[in-house]
Amino acid sequence: MQRSQQYDQEKFGDNSIRSLEKIVHSFHTTEGEGFIVNRAFPTNSLSDIDPFLLLDEMGPMDFKPGEAKGAPDHPHRGFETVTYLLDGNFEHKDSTGHSGKLNPGDVQWMTAGSGVIHSEMPGDQLKKSGGRLHGFQLWVNLSKKDKMIYPYYQDVPSEKIPIVKLPENIGQVKVIAGKAYNVSSKLSTRIPIQYLHFSINPGSQIIHPINSDYMAFAYVISGEGLFGDDETRVKRGNVVLFKQNGNNIRVKSNSKNTEALQFLLIAGIPLNEPISRYGPFVMNTQQEISQAIEDFRNGKLGMINH
Repeated sequence: MQRSQQYDQEKFGDNSIRSLEKIVHSFHTTEGEGFIVNRAFPTNSLSDIDPFLLLDEMGPMDFKPGEAKGAPDHPHRGFETVTYLLDGNFEHKDSTGHSGKLNPGDVQWMTAGSGVIHSEMPGDQLKKSGGRLHGFQLWVNLSKKDKMIYPYYQDVPSEKIPIVKLPENIGQVKVIAGKAYNVSSKLSTRIPIQYLHFSINPGSQIIHPINSDYMAFAYVISGEGLFGDDETRVKRGNVVLFKQNGNNIRVKSNSKNTEALQFLLIAGIPLNEPISRYGPFVMNTQQEISQAIEDFRNGKLGMINH
């Protein structure tokens, strides 16, 4: 028997279910020293989902001792990186003197702003003993007025990320950013954003209220789901882009799943500003990109003290 529940977290006026704009398949590529990622976007068919610029799934991959790879010193300017780790451990440093560690379930929200040199490397335990690495990195665009703010971090350990148990044994949701089911994240964002990690048990469904002003997409981590008003079947590694034609998102977990349907649901208010991007720099004009490259080459983004 299918279980369902509609949650009264907020009222947005009607009960319309959003339909799907498109489904995009992630593809394998490499980053940093050569570690494999599944790139959800940008792709040839989906350049960005304003205000989001990129989503990479790191792994899942299993390393033997001494095999783990990372992303050594590299620059960023004009946007934010959000790293959410499921398995493994990472260590990071930057040219402002910030450093820290990421363990399973932890989140790092880095606002690069005017620019940093950043290093993201596997932790000592992963390098020495090997093990599984699995996580996500999301890039969030900064508005024109915020692109040159001073860099800063928000490091949130797993134990401080709220987890809401959904009724009727439907599953659970981790509230990484924003507010959901009357629970608020510890993170603050510069524009309204929801970043949620759902786990929905086989045969269950959610109807999740979402403001019609938000652009929204989902990324399937495991299992198979039925998404949108026409219940389109979506599998692991697929990106679901929703239309802005309703105030609710409906997702069903296939009753034949042998595990929970896990997916990220990410939504935010579009900036509706011009985007000019070149690798790790995202600005509004090509002139600003040229300036970022020049500043990097001239050492104005600093260097990491290893």
